[in-house]
Amino acid sequence: MVNIAEITAAPSPDLLTPDNCAVLFIDHQPQMFFGTGSGDRTAIINSTVGLAKSAKAFDVPVVLSTVAAESFSGPLMPQLADVFPDQKIIDRSTMNAWEDVNFVEAVKATGRKKLVLAGLWTEVCVVLPVLSAIAQGYEVYVVTDASGGVSPQAHEHAVQRMIQAGAVPVTWVQVLLELQRDWARTETYAAVGDVVKEHGGTYGLGMVYAQAVLGAHAAG
Repeated sequence: MVNIAEITAAPSPDLLTPDNCAVLFIDHQPQMFFGTGSGDRTAIINSTVGLAKSAKAFDVPVVLSTVAAESFSGPLMPQLADVFPDQKIIDRSTMNAWEDVNFVEAVKATGRKKLVLAGLWTEVCVVLPVLSAIAQGYEVYVVTDASGGVSPQAHEHAVQRMIQAGAVPVTWVQVLLELQRDWARTETYAAVGDVVKEHGGTYGLGMVYAQAVLGAHAAG
């Protein structure tokens, strides 16, 4: 039951904050994109880069990983690598990143208990580490629009499997705005606006228009 006397204007501990989460990018590589058929691949690239810039805007720790980069899948997509030019990319042989010691150690080194994860393909290289991380006590949020599977059915079934295991489906814009939460946070306001204008589609274009017409006082 609700105790009215105990109600306060305070956020839920379930919310993502810059201090409680890390963002993991898994296998956003050319060969993996070639086989992605669950949605528009250009949109997935846009969402992935939007998520990356969101993490950077709030200084959220990031882990970048590839699978068989030199022998099969190719390098991490340059648009993502360019956001973190000094970040080490962990290459693996395992389809399940959580079976790679270097990857798991990198995740542990972030010190975060909430993991925001996106990758290709949803039904393999996303679902396997998600289930593994949940089994070891992590809270996992899957960025569904920055992930893709070989077919709509494969993607959706994988998402449903992860939800049943306790994962939370989110979108990249949801992550960005959940990290900001208050437009009075001026230290990240401009960076968030830039990310939205670059990757937020027509909403971002609307911000460009509003600022052009209304000037610096346009609402975010």
